[in-house]
Amino acid sequence: MYAITGITGKVGGAVARTLLAAGQPVRAVVRDAARARWWAEQGCEVVTASMDDADSLTAAFEGTQGVFILPPSDFDPLPGFPEARAVIDAVRGALESAAPGKVVCLSTIGAQATETNLLTQRTLMEQALHELSMPVTFLRPGWFMENAAWDVAPARDEGMIASFLQPLDKAVPMVATADVGGVAAQLLQQTWRGVRVVELEGPQRVSPNDLAEAFAKVLGRPVRAEVVLRETWEALFRSQGMKEPLPRMRMLDGFNEGWIAFEGEEADIVKGEVELETVVRSLVSQAG
Repeated sequence: MYAITGITGKVGGAVARTLLAAGQPVRAVVRDAARARWWAEQGCEVVTASMDDADSLTAAFEGTQGVFILPPSDFDPLPGFPEARAVIDAVRGALESAAPGKVVCLSTIGAQATETNLLTQRTLMEQALHELSMPVTFLRPGWFMENAAWDVAPARDEGMIASFLQPLDKAVPMVATADVGGVAAQLLQQTWRGVRVVELEGPQRVSPNDLAEAFAKVLGRPVRAEVVLRETWEALFRSQGMKEPLPRMRMLDGFNEGWIAFEGEEADIVKGEVELETVVRSLVSQAG
């Protein structure tokens, strides 16, 4: 039995579908059982648990040969990341108590970075789970291609996408969520000892100009990328409702300045199969 957290999202759903296709039993760990009705119909066992409640997580993880941890993302965290720390403490306590056979935890590119930024939430999770007694894999994917969902409307309506990633010709590691979930499911079914880090990106690295070109192909109209000036970020993010924009700004700085990057050797990075154009085409279709 494999316990999957975050199963109602893109990555967790891809993990579960891959396991089910391989004939593996899946336990869907959800906050609200009503949201997992479809998974129950696919043959999954459904259990309810909150990611910040060690007792419910322990019950969800008990008796499993593997657990997939998808930590919830806080895109506007308070200083010190108190919400993330509550989840981390609960997850670590539950894994220690339930003692599953192995753990795959979704982390991020740049989790090794020492500068505080939005992705520090994943750094803290890695640090907390590093000393567990069971085998642990931290899966560090690149920037999600699906983040381009925010660009669909301006690309379609204005022929422009606004880019916080810059310069516009700098390619960064990106990956589709389908590849992230598929690789996570493969890792869960492997046997290893101790702690390992697996870094994952798509078939090619992607620049903002590449993203604009993909939208142009899919939409059949010219699309250009435009830089959002760094000095405008704080006011812009606050106008959008953020209270603590600095972690997000520093994350973007990390990609742009190069200190959020893969840690391992190029030859060891796992390559996904889903192309950028495939993801963009799906996003455009979903947006109608």
